Amino acid sequence: MSPSTASPSSADAGSARPALADRPVSKAPADRPRRGARLRVRRPWRLAAEAAAVLIAVVVAFPLYWMVLSAFKPASEVQSSNPRPWTLNPSLDAFRRVFDQQDFGRYFLNSLLVAGTVVVASALIAFLAATAVTRFKFKMRTTVLIMFLVAQMVPVEALTIPMFFLMRDLGDSVPGIGLNTLGSLILPHIAFSLPFAIWMLRGFVKAVPESLEEAAYLDGASRTRFLWQILFPLVLPGLIATSVFSFISTWNDFLFAKSFIISATENSTLPMALLVFFKDEGNDWGGIMAASTIMTIPVLVFFVLVQRRLVSGLGGAVKD
Repeated sequence: MSPSTASPSSADAGSARPALADRPVSKAPADRPRRGARLRVRRPWRLAAEAAAVLIAVVVAFPLYWMVLSAFKPASEVQSSNPRPWTLNPSLDAFRRVFDQQDFGRYFLNSLLVAGTVVVASALIAFLAATAVTRFKFKMRTTVLIMFLVAQMVPVEALTIPMFFLMRDLGDSVPGIGLNTLGSLILPHIAFSLPFAIWMLRGFVKAVPESLEEAAYLDGASRTRFLWQILFPLVLPGLIATSVFSFISTWNDFLFAKSFIISATENSTLPMALLVFFKDEGNDWGGIMAASTIMTIPVLVFFVLVQRRLVSGLGGAVKD
């Protein structure tokens, strides 16, 4: 066979080989069973997790739903021996009874004043304290941190009586902090909010790289300017997260309000207003639920205002 006759066949074979090599090899028959098996394995667990999440959400939300429903129910349905999870005759009589109570608006303002002061004061003090224990090295720093942790372990009920005598003694020397004053509610709540806030903010301050601080000093920034114009905005999500917990615990406080406000009813907070609806002849459950619903509204508003920063604060600190 001559080269001229052999070259076309060899050229055809050479051109055919790349064509066959360029063809995509179908692996669908081999991959489809594997993917189907994965879906069959993962889908039941995923459905179970979603069902469990929905069930937990329903269990958590049902008391809130029942509270709001009872606030809008007529008195006859609230006191019925066969309660139903709905009402066909909604009424605002319970809310009218709540707002008709004397000094209810004053109690509401007192709660806002106490909760707002505690949130602002505890956030600023916790920010400065977290910066101090993170950025500065001093003696007994570890001991101070352990004391913060131990303070969280002591139940509030065990400290109520000592705090009562402390507030009584402070009232003799420091005006505005003794018993029957709003200061007797603000000071203890700040003290109980600080350990958790300092521990949480410590992680945020530590996550800010020291190179950023050194660069700020090289650019001529003072320590105060770095603290408030650079570090404070970076740890603001953590401050928002701690502020939510401080606001909720202060807003819903009943123990300190009942223990420290004895005779000056004009300085009572909103949880104390619920006692009006507990009577010897029978509790006004509609009024209690209506007042509780009103108490929940500021917490929801505060949460909606800070929810974006709250998510970022709970998700993590600043990245280098």
